Amino acid sequence: MSVTIYDVAKHANVSMATVSRVVNGNPNVKPATRDKVNRAIEELNYRPNAVARGLASKKSTTIGVVIPDISNIYYGQLTSGMEDIANMYNYQTLFATSDFNKDKEIAIMESFISKQVDGIIFLGGMIFDETKALIKSSNIPVVVAGTLPDNDDIPTVNIDYFDASYHVVKELIHRGHRSFSLIMGDREVKSNQLMIEGIQKALKDNALNDINLIIDQSFGYDVAYTKVHQVNIEETDIVLTQTDEQAVAALQYFTDHDIKVPDDIQILSFIDSKLLHMVRPDISAVEQPLYDIGAVGMRLLTKFMLNETVDEKHVKLPYTIQYRKPTK
Repeated sequence: MSVTIYDVAKHANVSMATVSRVVNGNPNVKPATRDKVNRAIEELNYRPNAVARGLASKKSTTIGVVIPDISNIYYGQLTSGMEDIANMYNYQTLFATSDFNKDKEIAIMESFISKQVDGIIFLGGMIFDETKALIKSSNIPVVVAGTLPDNDDIPTVNIDYFDASYHVVKELIHRGHRSFSLIMGDREVKSNQLMIEGIQKALKDNALNDINLIIDQSFGYDVAYTKVHQVNIEETDIVLTQTDEQAVAALQYFTDHDIKVPDDIQILSFIDSKLLHMVRPDISAVEQPLYDIGAVGMRLLTKFMLNETVDEKHVKLPYTIQYRKPTK
């Protein structure tokens, strides 16, 4: 006869609700009580049946998470905040990596739908039209965190990309900078479009020439390194990068070619993940609250899944600008 949650509760001399909180990782359990329940679980060899729980509640208690690149620190920091909130609400997460590939993204979405997940969260990347059609037809709540789809149908959590790029360039101009290059990925991504628009407006408002755009479909380190040579050192004060990997690639390229940072040229990134603190000199950045973006994105998703009131479908979190040695 299989061991039940009732057996564990009786063995540990606690309520079934307490056992449930321990099993689901709820932090609101005293350490001594948690240890007592875990000992009972081990002694009785109790194995919670997630499928049975889902059938009883008509919920799978699972959330599908689409990550474009699991090796990127940026997505790891988004995931950290997201996971904490998922655990708080007793949801398990199913992770899948799309590698920015349309076919993989569609296959992931179809797999999540077939598994009857309660919600799906996209952490960055681009959402393809075919995926949007699946989202619309599935009636599964979806939230995007760390990027923007090209319409307002899907709830989002981000910073204000236009405002951030406008204000950082405006401040850099006031610091004496007059010529800019921007290294970025796919221009079709809405957040990238807003970033370019913000930069161009700041330049126009200050009667300066347009920015030198260096664009590629990819935005990883290797591709960025091969593109940095397009920066005209004689005509560029500062290189802006969409991602931290691009910023590190630019720093490495300049170092390899005896171009001194910040004396000959300067660098600023638009993310500020932990990666920037692993290189020397530290790289300046628009600091996005990555943990908070993931956490708020997951909390917004739980509101939809639990039919709670949602006051704002598109959440914009505050950003800060961190000036470090590579930026005077």
